[in-house]
Amino acid sequence: MDAWMTWAGKAGDAVVDLGTPLAPSTHVGAAAASGEDVCGYSILQAASAQDITNLLDGHPHLEMPGSSIDVLEMLSMPGS
Repeated sequence: MDAWMTWAGKAGDAVVDLGTPLAPSTHVGAAAASGEDVCGYSILQAASAQDITNLLDGHPHLEMPGSSIDVLEMLSMPGS
């Protein structure tokens, strides 16, 4: 956990919500499950996806064998 807290300290105000680990998902719906396990989340804020990619450099999750981080942009709700 120390490595995550050190990274979060470097990321500073870009960390909106450090997040939490997640339990295995339950699939709902007719479409096939993606087969990708999501093991946690964080909410980060930056001017661009590239800025987030740069911010994630040195993230401790990326030091774990076979691990990756998906960056997803939150969009405004239509009509708002």
